[in-house]
Amino acid sequence: RTQAEMAHTCRGTINLSTAHIDTEDSCNIVLSNGGRTYHLKANSEVERQRWVTALELAKAKAIRMRNNQSDDSGDEEPASQSDKSELHGTLKTLSSKLEDLSTCNDLIAKHGAALQRSLSELENLKLPAESGEKIKAVNERATLFRITSNAMINACRDFLDLAETHSRKWQRVLQYEREQRIRLEETIEQLAKQHNSLERACRGAPGLSSSSTGITSTAKGSVQSAKGEASDEDEETEYFDAMEDAPAFITVTADPKHHRRSGSNLSGASEGHPEDWNLEDSVFESSNQSSYNESTCKDLLPKKRRRTRIPDKPNYSLNLWSIMKNCIGKELSKIPMPVNFNEPLSMLQRLTEDLEYHELLDKAVKCESSTEQMCFVAAFSVSSYSTTVHRTAKPFNPLLGETYELDRLEEFGFRSLCEQVSHHPPAAAHHVYSRRGWTLWQEITIASKFRGKYLSIMPLGTIHLEFHSSGNHYVWRKVTSTVHNIIVGKLWIDQSGEIEIVNHKSKDKCQLKFTPYSYFSRDVPRKVTGVVSDADGKAHYVMSGTWDEKMECSKIVQSSHGSTSTEGKQKTVYQTLSPKVLWKKYPLPENAENMYFFSDLALTLNEPEERVAPTDSRLRPDQRLMESGRWDEANVEKQRLEEKQRAVRRRREAEAVEALEEGEDYEGYIPLWFERKVDAVTGELICVYKGGYWEAKDKQDWSTCPDIF
Repeated sequence: RTQAEMAHTCRGTINLSTAHIDTEDSCNIVLSNGGRTYHLKANSEVERQRWVTALELAKAKAIRMRNNQSDDSGDEEPASQSDKSELHGTLKTLSSKLEDLSTCNDLIAKHGAALQRSLSELENLKLPAESGEKIKAVNERATLFRITSNAMINACRDFLDLAETHSRKWQRVLQYEREQRIRLEETIEQLAKQHNSLERACRGAPGLSSSSTGITSTAKGSVQSAKGEASDEDEETEYFDAMEDAPAFITVTADPKHHRRSGSNLSGASEGHPEDWNLEDSVFESSNQSSYNESTCKDLLPKKRRRTRIPDKPNYSLNLWSIMKNCIGKELSKIPMPVNFNEPLSMLQRLTEDLEYHELLDKAVKCESSTEQMCFVAAFSVSSYSTTVHRTAKPFNPLLGETYELDRLEEFGFRSLCEQVSHHPPAAAHHVYSRRGWTLWQEITIASKFRGKYLSIMPLGTIHLEFHSSGNHYVWRKVTSTVHNIIVGKLWIDQSGEIEIVNHKSKDKCQLKFTPYSYFSRDVPRKVTGVVSDADGKAHYVMSGTWDEKMECSKIVQSSHGSTSTEGKQKTVYQTLSPKVLWKKYPLPENAENMYFFSDLALTLNEPEERVAPTDSRLRPDQRLMESGRWDEANVEKQRLEEKQRAVRRRREAEAVEALEEGEDYEGYIPLWFERKVDAVTGELICVYKGGYWEAKDKQDWSTCPDIF
């Protein structure tokens, strides 16, 4: 391949001289070196053997080259003159110090010998027996001292020999690291310059009106981003070139009319009855719709007219390199970012967006079976990610004490309240009450790292959901979100990891797996699969779908053990009835691409409302300026608010120091509407709603609210 091709396709490097070459089966090869592993697949056994032979020969050559470089001083890699001078100066200093030690050794030996002679003469004198014993002890100590001094000098000489022997190897390693760092900096800077030139070229090009052209470019961007994503420099990354992660189970759709006859051919581990899958009586029937059905729309018709659009996003350019080069490895929440990277919503409002498909929980209330109810809860947990597929912009970091309310009690039967309860680390508490029979609460801490090419967002914390009538208490956590192509290319977001939903009353469980995107996989992108099982481990439903489109549920009527995979794991085969759609994503509003890809709910979240608390996110001035398209003013206002928050934090730290000096306790910041308690179910310390907000809103008494804006 040419170097240009290698630049686009090379996924990393591995040191063959220390690599292990293994064969898994007739076509697979495994290369491993420490934490890095490559899985390669040949087309045939003959081709695999050719590759193994070539790799073994290359490994032998690499070992010979490494040995030659260690032994032959003429093979030393070129280093700069300053590095050589520094190395020679160090060795010269070590030699000088060794000569000083040798001189000291000679003096010690000379004076030590004289001391021993003097002591021997004293022993020969006629002295009292007690004095002779003491002189003899001193003589022995002097001998030990001389032996120790000689050992020290010999150790120093050995150290210098080792330093001279290994100095060339150390110099080569240091020079290689320096070159790699310089090459990385030059590559990132070049990519940033190319990105800026492409932006200018795009702004100067005529607009593309054809929808097919837009689809083609999006597809290309997805392919490029997938290839680029594969070359992460994480030493613990395990690469699968020609293999894909096989599912842990297989589903086969059964015909309910012939189930009993065909079921006898399977060695069932668990069985169900197809007549339980009653279309007329089941709650699932009302969920087999892509969106609100007509009756639901009439029931949930808003009483208040909400806005359906916001000002279009301005087309401002930004020099990414000037910001990104100082951000690698830092915590995202501690990086001063301009609003150009933001969307005009706060993190509290993004958290509230989890309620976009709240009707799933309203339907779950009507379920008589806890496993059936678990299916709706699982679909709800997946639906919260549907708004992120195009939302690559960063929400505003809430100020400490900032709140956000969403009162839809009259329209949809629920009211929601969020509060930023901690700033470092940033943590938000959320509480939702629905008069239709459920309560949801959570405390989420966002941990995020910028890795140069991608941004990892790890939500930490548990989500609790309790149904009033049954007392079923569900707990789960969120998966990791990754934003790719931060420096150059089309930004795209992926969700990966596993969610375990546990009903702590009935002990039912649902294990959902979010499959990470892979260019080599034949699976549907953004795939989510899972199984709902009861307390005894018996599987009842199979969940399947994608986190950006829909989730389906299939009732299991038969399960059996299938064939053993190449990894030695035995797969489970589930025979299921036809799947039913529990959730399907609402279409985005018209012109969404120019409105930050906001959904219908997101468009209303920052709509001005009266009677809200003075700490509400709707009243945040920098966010409001950005929504209006006045980004320069928004950046100035954002800096003012952040500096005001820093001043409050410095004052609080000074108060803490003063209290410590006086021997008094200092509680620090205390959330206004939430309080920390140990959760009775999980045993974790979590912020829960303590009440008082909606009463204060009714009275319009906000005297306890801090001045944060």
